Amino acid sequence: MKLASFSTQQHQSFGVVRNGSVFDLRKRLDGQYVDLKALISANAFAEAQRVTSEGEGDYPLAEVTLEPVISNPQQIFCVGLNYAEHVKETNRETTENPVIFMRLPASQVGAGQPMLRPPESMQFDYEGEIAVIIGRGGRRIAEADAWNHIAGYSCYNDGSIRDWQRHTGQWGPGKNFFRTGAFGPWMVTSDEIEPNAVMTLVTRLNGVEVQRATTEMLIHGIAKQIAYLSTFTPLFPGDVIVTGTPGGVGAKRNPPLFMKAGDVAEVEVDRIGTLSNPIADEA
Repeated sequence: MKLASFSTQQHQSFGVVRNGSVFDLRKRLDGQYVDLKALISANAFAEAQRVTSEGEGDYPLAEVTLEPVISNPQQIFCVGLNYAEHVKETNRETTENPVIFMRLPASQVGAGQPMLRPPESMQFDYEGEIAVIIGRGGRRIAEADAWNHIAGYSCYNDGSIRDWQRHTGQWGPGKNFFRTGAFGPWMVTSDEIEPNAVMTLVTRLNGVEVQRATTEMLIHGIAKQIAYLSTFTPLFPGDVIVTGTPGGVGAKRNPPLFMKAGDVAEVEVDRIGTLSNPIADEA
């Protein structure tokens, strides 16, 4: 099942995406769940399936605005330096434990919405990644049990302002400029992607492939990430883990390849779909 957060001119909602249509779950479930995070928290996937199993959708997919899959996550964790080629191109060393940084909800947009290059920098870089959405929260989750805590998976573009990222040893500013990241287009529920499934991740800029990897190439796998993060903080339903980007980022190319207004960035994951965003200059 594909679940998305979306907006129309009338309201904000969430729903099931199927056959080019959106089934409005907020309406069909009589407002019982205010957003997708609430549906996940209640583990109400069977209800969602039941009320959308027949008939036509409520809106054509092309006529809604897709928002970040989880529009109000309590926590967004990002894993850095998690593919060997990216470690190599940054002249760093592989670490025993995952490199973790945080993103803010306001730094994200949904599929189809412009990712914004701020006026403070021309070094706007792409980072294609796979996002994991937590379904069942917990603390000190064992790796062996981690798959049972996943609600689903999505695509993510961890757009980065590189010179601001390098201001200090802390990456926060360069990773959190307003509307520089993208999250979507939807979440594919975990019942459709088996534990430890091999997924292929491809990033394109203006139709040209710039990154390619599979989850077999992750240094710290998804289960380890969940176990590690839940050791130092509880995980909550709707939390997002952005699992790392492969080699090929624009800042490490010769010459560098940064995103600019008019470009289109795509992140495709074979088991999920394609996240596509135009690039625009922030007004």
